[in-house]
Amino acid sequence: MNAFLSLQGKRALVTSGTRGAGAATVCLFRELGAQVLTTARSKPEDMPDEEFVAADLTTAEGCVSVAQAVRERLGGVDIIVHMLGGSSAPAGGFEALSDDEWRTELDLNLFPAVRLDRLLAPDMVAAGSGVIIHVSSIQRLMPLPDATTAYAAAKAALSTYSKCLSKEISPKGVRVTRVSPGWIDTEASVDLATRIAKQAGTNIDGGRKIIMDSLGGIPIGRPSNPVEVASLIAFLASDRAATITGSEHLIDGGAVPTV
Repeated sequence: MNAFLSLQGKRALVTSGTRGAGAATVCLFRELGAQVLTTARSKPEDMPDEEFVAADLTTAEGCVSVAQAVRERLGGVDIIVHMLGGSSAPAGGFEALSDDEWRTELDLNLFPAVRLDRLLAPDMVAAGSGVIIHVSSIQRLMPLPDATTAYAAAKAALSTYSKCLSKEISPKGVRVTRVSPGWIDTEASVDLATRIAKQAGTNIDGGRKIIMDSLGGIPIGRPSNPVEVASLIAFLASDRAATITGSEHLIDGGAVPTV
């Protein structure tokens, strides 16, 4: 019996694929038959050299080195998953955000995708096929004013950019879509809860409750796990989703309360 989902023979780049949902996506893509190259600033000890390129994607030079590695090691790319993102901004609302804090959030959450697409998408267009998936966040719709204003704004910019790119290159055979997770139970979410807890003078459970309350609750009663997010990304990257482009796909347990 044929498997419902296959990425056999596909060449994929997954940024930030060493932790959390990124690592889960890399693992699932490989299980489904894809050849995957992933990136981070440093290589985990258990990851083979040929599957990884060390680069700082917050810089133009880092993006160039990854694009070169994609061409040299994979011979091109069929799927790009822009998983890189996060926030290190302090709590304290808009007044706590300096110009440097704003630049850091944009350099992490917007510009890596813009630069890598500019470097790699023309080859996809020339081939007349490919899939680009931008991982955004429900924070673009539901920012936490105390802690994620700059992150949310950067993800909103990423979503708008993604929609524009889809309108430009989907007629040329390249699908572009977005995945917007809510709270994912990862190392990064623990870091955020810890940071918020410290600012509030409470423990990590208190930090988690603050996040949950700020989201207005999650109807299913829990965050998503990394494998669930990876499964949605794999479906969108596959030929099963051949007519899906330009759209945003929430995976948030129902946290966004609007239609």
